[in-house]
Amino acid sequence: MDRIFSPWRMEYLLQVGAGGGTEPCIFCVRDGDLEDPERLFVGLYPSTVAILNRYPYNNGHVLVAPRRHVADLWDLSSEERNELFSLVSLGTRALAKEYRTEGMNVGINLGKAAGAGIVDHLHVHLVPRWAGDTNFMTPVRETRVLPESLLESRRRLSAVFSPLRP
Repeated sequence: MDRIFSPWRMEYLLQVGAGGGTEPCIFCVRDGDLEDPERLFVGLYPSTVAILNRYPYNNGHVLVAPRRHVADLWDLSSEERNELFSLVSLGTRALAKEYRTEGMNVGINLGKAAGAGIVDHLHVHLVPRWAGDTNFMTPVRETRVLPESLLESRRRLSAVFSPLRP
């Protein structure tokens, strides 16, 4: 049996998969976070935040979340809900334009049973898609091939998400 090592996954397993760790919530914004390239923020708004997924399905995989730490949609105020879904709409358009996508997956996993990796802070996945964007590596090797680095994606998407006004 062949093996492809992906040591970056251990960070994820220790922090998220093992029930959390000592790291703060990735969606909770602290002073200076927007400027820190390692935090992967691409947009900060009054009630919401847009951040790159550190473990993306495709390049440009963005997570949109309320700034307030809440687990369920019904916990959002009407202002938070309106801004969240406005940003989802504007974000899908910005991603489609910047990456010339042919489609988009938009989804929310609420609760561990639904597949939420971060259970206590709801977030919406925006995943750019193209015809043929998967190859044998995904089903056979359970490996994604991503042609653009996270820091390059952050540079590109900060330029298109920052001006959005949800």
